[in-house]
Amino acid sequence: MTGFVTTPVEQVARQAQQAIERRIAEELGVREGQVKAAVDLLDGGATVPFVARYRKEVTGSLDDAQLRTLEERLRYLRELEERRTAVLESIEAQGKLDDALRAQVLAADSKARLEDIYLPFKPKRRTKAQIAREAGLEPLADTLLADPTQDPAALAAALIENGSLNESVADAAAALEGARAILVERFGEDADLVGSLRERMWTRGRLVATVREGKEQDGAKFADYFDFAEPYTKLPSHRILAMLRGEKEEVLSLELSPYEGESEGDLPGDNDYEQRIAARFGIADRGRPADKWLGDTVRWAWRTRILVRLGIDLRARLRAEAEDEAVRVFAANLRDLLLAAPAGTRATMGLDPGFRTGVKVAVVDATGKVVAYDTIYPHQPANKWDAALHTLAELAKKHGVDLVAIGNGTASRETDKLAEDLIKRHPELKLTKAMVSEAGASVYSASAFASQELPELDVSIRGAVSIARRLQDPLAELVKIDPKSIGVGQYQHDLSEVKLSRSLDAVVEDCVNAVGVDVNTASAPLLTRVSGITGTLADNIVAHRDANGPFRTRRQLKDVSRLGPKAFEQCAGFLRIPGGDDPLDASSVHPEAYPVVRRILAATGGELRELIGNGAALRALKPGDFADETFGVPTVTDILGELDKPGRDPRPAFRTAVFKEGVDKIGDLEVGMVLEGVVTNVAAFGAFVDVGVHQDGLVHVSALSRTFVKDPREVVKPGDIVKVRVLTVDVPRKRIGLTLRLDDEVGGGRADRGGDRGERGGERGERGGERGERQARPPRQERRGGQDRRDRGGQDRGGQGGQGGQRDRGGSGGGVPANSAMADALRRAGLAGGGNAGNGGSGDRRSGRR
Repeated sequence: MTGFVTTPVEQVARQAQQAIERRIAEELGVREGQVKAAVDLLDGGATVPFVARYRKEVTGSLDDAQLRTLEERLRYLRELEERRTAVLESIEAQGKLDDALRAQVLAADSKARLEDIYLPFKPKRRTKAQIAREAGLEPLADTLLADPTQDPAALAAALIENGSLNESVADAAAALEGARAILVERFGEDADLVGSLRERMWTRGRLVATVREGKEQDGAKFADYFDFAEPYTKLPSHRILAMLRGEKEEVLSLELSPYEGESEGDLPGDNDYEQRIAARFGIADRGRPADKWLGDTVRWAWRTRILVRLGIDLRARLRAEAEDEAVRVFAANLRDLLLAAPAGTRATMGLDPGFRTGVKVAVVDATGKVVAYDTIYPHQPANKWDAALHTLAELAKKHGVDLVAIGNGTASRETDKLAEDLIKRHPELKLTKAMVSEAGASVYSASAFASQELPELDVSIRGAVSIARRLQDPLAELVKIDPKSIGVGQYQHDLSEVKLSRSLDAVVEDCVNAVGVDVNTASAPLLTRVSGITGTLADNIVAHRDANGPFRTRRQLKDVSRLGPKAFEQCAGFLRIPGGDDPLDASSVHPEAYPVVRRILAATGGELRELIGNGAALRALKPGDFADETFGVPTVTDILGELDKPGRDPRPAFRTAVFKEGVDKIGDLEVGMVLEGVVTNVAAFGAFVDVGVHQDGLVHVSALSRTFVKDPREVVKPGDIVKVRVLTVDVPRKRIGLTLRLDDEVGGGRADRGGDRGERGGERGERGGERGERQARPPRQERRGGQDRRDRGGQDRGGQGGQGGQRDRGGSGGGVPANSAMADALRRAGLAGGGNAGNGGSGDRRSGRR
């Protein structure tokens, strides 16, 4: 009987998938079968939202977060396996692949480790070591390493005299130089040694930054890093990216030091790294003839080869980890923005603030259709305040406006006051105003889709339309913009384009599918984000809708050109048809599960419309009674929950903060007052809160909770409505200290001191810098302002389209959710003198067109 013979490489390929699934299962803490099932589904074209919601029985109820992690790790590990296969093939082709080396390659658990192992076998240009080997010098190197009692010079001379070496070796000195090159390469290509030294340098080393000569003035924004050093493991992502940008702009010089402090010595073997290299190869200074030569070889290997390589490796690692964290922050901010509370189907007036070019006004009806637009000039230099108020009042009255959405860019505070005056003068209009993030609005305004959607409107007016619609439904409007243009990340232009796009696209996809989409009103960009729908299919759906009228059932989706069975399976559960022929089509129950609903109806003996929303009847049912081989208890449980609250929206309910009657300016505040406000920005040192006095107050991180808070974002996020107590009021300097700990005693306790500490930070003016964060910094950095704080600024957490507030009796205040530079938040809180402190990020303030 002849068996099928496979090569070692083919055996590895066959086993690779199992190894990947086993490893992912261990990392996720789930069964290997769950991972295999999920991988099979994803490989078969299923999307993460579809698998997470509609294939729980198959995957053992893996959620979307686990599936996203699985997807990312699967991508990395498959790349690792592809590289492993290539490495094995290369070494095998060289005839050097023995069992021990194969086992080593197969055991490599990261790309870095694999490359360490492969390095000695990697095809390379002719090196000094290779030339030395060709000249016959390897026996000399081996002899001196194995027997240090030999005299290097005498041994080299003897080899030359007896003709053992190539004629190209001129003398003993040249022979020893060649032997040293061979050992240096050998030391530098020892995978285990290099790997251990790399990890040691990572845990013990530090990044050192200094300013380049003559760059002090031009590079003032990097002043915090002019004389800076911090351990690699303690560097936050924003500092790493700031320093790398400073180096790129030729302001800073960066050194990757392997030492915790200053250099540990200049003599051979005098530092820990050289000692470890020497120990690895049995080298020690015992006074033998070759000991000094070998010690110098160790020193040469470390300082000219290994240290250089590790510096490159750790620089790449620092950048990768900083990018990963920055992408994570960007994704979290984007998720908050997309899942902000929608105001819903209410007529809305959008105000796009500006000074010289005026405030652009757009009114949209409850469906988002533009019904009116204008431009008013209430601010300098025109100062037509009353005329502007008259125009706004007439528009609001004529079109039944309920909401006024104010973009939070240039002139936003002044325009907020205009809206407040409008509400006070015309209480009969019963208007509610709210600040809205306008990040990316200019990108949308000039986009091809905006031209197609609003062809008759000027680019500037389109921005006001977008602002109004963002308040109605942030998700539906923001999906029209490239996520990278929304400007809620730090240093986004320094990040890997592929990594950032992949992460942000996943966030948008997850958010859209979590909420669901009305197929009869959704735009093509919104439909494109639905599971299983490509750009072409989205256009085809819109075209079918325009030609044939609204869809009445999900089944009609099958009539759309090129929407086949697979696409229908993936998208149908996420597309809703409110008011259609079948009530189930307005829910998240997938059409494939409708038979389960029919069984439930048969068991209860009622009509579908009677059962929907009947919580008591639904809670009396046992999911197990309706499960079968196809639809298990998890799916039936989801179906019962959906029937109880069909088409439920995971986003919070829309509400505005109710600002205190009679508290309109900072002078109206009194210590001890308890107020409702809107969180407008969150930073490492605390949170800014708008309480309706046109000056944000600061809740220091120590006043956010009675327990230790490592990250303020764990407690609050932009757009949150919170109750705060006034701790301190400084009218001349326009500073307000607040606490979320409502039972704090005024004027005492840690929160009071914390608030003051945070407020004092603004005294550096344009340098930014809230000293409230300095507790987290090494002592040598405390004297500086806060470049790193400017960098992470408002970019860390974008504004949510969060809502400003409404007075108890129709008055108003101004909530300003953040979306880009922290300088604006600092200015509002009285903590910074200038608006140009926050140029570390990429928020879209659109100031250039004002």
